[in-house]
Formats: sequence, structure tokens, C-alpha cells
Amino acid sequence: MTDVRVRFPPSPTGFIHVGNIRSALFNYAFARHHGGTFVLRVEDTDLARNTDEGYDSILDSLRWMGLDWDEGPEVGGPYGPYRQSERFDVYADVAARLREAGEAYDCFCTTEEVDARRKAAGSKVQGYDGHCRDLSDVQRAAFEAEDRKPVLRLRMPDEPLVFDDLVRGTVTFQAKDVPDFALLRANGAPLYTLVNPVDDALMRITHVLRGEDLLSSTPRQIALYQALERIGVGQGVPEFGHLPIVMGEGNKRLSKRDAGSGLAEWVDAGFLPEGLINYLALLGWGIAEDRDVFTLEEMVEAFDIRRVNPNPARFDRKKLAAINAAHMRRLSVEEVTHRALPFLQRAGVVGDPMTPGDAQLLEQAMPLVAERINTLGEAPEMLGFLFVDEADFALDPTDAEKLLDDDGRRVVDAAYTALEPLGEWSTSAIQDALQASLVDGLGLKPRLAFGPVRVAVTGKRVSPPLFESLELLGRERGLARLAAARTPA
Repeated sequence: MTDVRVRFPPSPTGFIHVGNIRSALFNYAFARHHGGTFVLRVEDTDLARNTDEGYDSILDSLRWMGLDWDEGPEVGGPYGPYRQSERFDVYADVAARLREAGEAYDCFCTTEEVDARRKAAGSKVQGYDGHCRDLSDVQRAAFEAEDRKPVLRLRMPDEPLVFDDLVRGTVTFQAKDVPDFALLRANGAPLYTLVNPVDDALMRITHVLRGEDLLSSTPRQIALYQALERIGVGQGVPEFGHLPIVMGEGNKRLSKRDAGSGLAEWVDAGFLPEGLINYLALLGWGIAEDRDVFTLEEMVEAFDIRRVNPNPARFDRKKLAAINAAHMRRLSVEEVTHRALPFLQRAGVVGDPMTPGDAQLLEQAMPLVAERINTLGEAPEMLGFLFVDEADFALDPTDAEKLLDDDGRRVVDAAYTALEPLGEWSTSAIQDALQASLVDGLGLKPRLAFGPVRVAVTGKRVSPPLFESLELLGRERGLARLAAARTPA
């Protein structure tokens, strides 16, 4: 199947949805598995709703995910242009050829007239009733005399439409359930129902993998592909595979309004593209029953569209976090540092560019947290205490209230007394001194002994290892923070 050609056709009307990215991922994996072509085509015919930010979001999101396209914007290709807003002349020409061949016809009916006829007939079938299919010249002239502007409708076949869905098996639509549909508005503007199949035909798309929510439009598209082939446009009907719906909270589809539905939210939170790709792949597919963690390369190697589960897939934030954490553990300390740096700079923890001193401190500190953070966005919270100016250092109020009560401050006082005379300010010397003073001397359990000291030194209950943190802070800053916390403010 080296001639496989698939497309990902997003609309630049807002920031990209994780369900859209899941579709892009499955198309990409299918194309790469078969050595085929992955086409990016931007559906921007809705000029009133398109935004530059939405267009940039599409390209940036795919690049961030590592889903490089073979044809499309900024890449080019033999079947361009790849933005539908630049193809209106193509749609007008094809529409005219469909009308001329009798595959489509002008319809002058208003919505009110169609509704009235349906009610009068007692019909429960929604959609158009074919009233204008075979107008006489006299009838057409009468409509035109009323200055009515027609829409263009495709003449649907009278027999059932049956196709083999790559995910769902045989799917059948009865002709009565799929009435003639509009291709052009009355003002001549092309509709989605026309432009998508026309572009698929002209761009030689062989497989269409898309969400199950679009399944109801598939018989109309199949009929149009067939009509296009009859007028010499394209090579017939591509194969379809309808991917399972992504569900959100409760028993409903994940909406753009739901928290976590936008890709940007996860990017900003510091999730890895490797983790997000891995998790989105699990929304309908798996590499093996006993294995959840894998790379994009491994997915491409193993991907089989026939193994996609047609049942709805639930978006589980906890599972995503766990998958991302697993991929964080696969990164070297140097790679975590490199990827976390933009988050540290955005939070103001380090400068852009970093000073040599901050660069050295970050190199020393990152090994302490690389195995503890589950997202890149957690790095500023974990490391901020090391880089903050002492005048701006503050304790977390909740943590201080819990651990720096009278008993906690007495523990901090004992820690200060044990550390102040140290001749060597090293991790091992600090650990030995605090162990001897707080655990052996005061008889405290480690949690009660080191918890107050941790809050006094780092500002929080959750931090990098305490003894190493004190060494990196240095004697002067470490003792100053202990001194400030050993007595009530």
C-alpha cells in the first residue's frame, strides 16, 4: 500500500482540540506505516470565522507533536494550493461540471416550503424532498421571475449506500435516509459538503480516517465521489475508517468548552509531546494488551487500522498524567534541563539568557528533581527556592501553618544550632548533623524531624531532597532561612 494518501483537514477557527490531534495522529501513523503520504489541508472557507491565531495553532501544534506533513502549507506539493480559501475557482468549475452533467440540479425551494410539504404529507423523513429534481422550463422560468436564487443539490442515488468501514465493518445507509443535499449556497459559495470530497478527489486521497461524529455525512460524500468520477474528477471512493468518539466527564462527548479539551492547555502545563501522543493513541488503539507506554516510532511500526476499537474512548486526565510521567522518566537529566528551561524562564526563576551563576546552579540542581517532576511545568515550583532573591523568599502559608507551629519552630531552632558550627557545608555533613540532632538527640521520627526544616529552607513541604538543597543554597542563605523560621514572625 505504498500509494496510501491520507489527509488531516483542520479549520483555523480556534485553538486545536485534542480530538482533532488524535485524528491527525492516527492518519499520520497509518501513512507512515504504509510508506504513504500525509497531507495537511486547511479548511478555511468560512472566512468570517478564520483567524491567524487558529492557522498558526494548527501548524505549531503539529510541529510540537512531531507530526510532519509531506504536502501542505509551507511545504507545497503537486496538488496545491492546500488552503481551501485559495481554491474557490476549483469548486466553481467542478460545480458547473456537475450541473452540466445532470449530477446536480438547481433547487429554488425555501426552507419554509420544504417544511410545509413535509407536514402536509405527514412525512417524518428530514431533509429535502426532491421537489426541484425535474423542473420543467416553465417551472424554472417562474421561479426565476420571482428572482429566486437557487442552491445546487447533488442528485443522490435511489439504491442503498453500502461501504466497508475500516474500523466498524459493513455500514449501510438506506436511500430514503439520505436525501439530496446542497453543494452551493444561493450566493454561489461552496459548502463543506462539496469542497471536502472535491479536494479529496483532486488530491488523490485514498483513505479517510476521521471521527465517528462525521459518519452520518459519509453516504453523501460517497455519492459525490462517485459523481465526480463520472465527470472525470478523481478516481472513485476512498476507503473510510471512523474513529471512536472521545468522551469527557459523564456520558457526553468531549467538548471544546471542557477543561483539558484544548491541546494548548497541556502544552502550557509542561506535558511532553511523547506523553500526549502515547496517551491519545490509547484512545481507541493499543500496541499490546500488557503494555501502555510506547513511542511514536513504535506506534508507526505496529499500527493497524483494523485493530482500532470502535467503542467510545474516555479522556482520563489521571491516565494521561501517568503516561506523561513514564515518558519523563525516559529522558536524561540533560534533556529534562533543556526542555524545562523555557518554563523556568517564563516563570522568572532564571533569566533569558541565564547568568553563568544560574546556569551552574541549574546544572547542579536539576539531578535532584528530574526523577521527581512529572511535567516540565513542575520545575519552577520545585526549583524556585534556589534562585529567588532572599528579600523575595516566602513560605507557603498553608505549609507553614501546618509544620511551623511552636513544635516545628523548636525543631528548626535545633537544626540551626546543629548546622551553624559545621566546618564542612556538604550534603553528607549536613545529613549527619541533622540526623544526630533531630532524630537521635530529640528522638523524632524523620518525617517530624525534617518536615519543618524543609518548609523553612524551601518554603514548601514538597521539594528536592533536603540535605542536597541545603548544600546548594550555601551556608549563608541556608542558615539565614533557618534563623528566620525558628522564631515566630
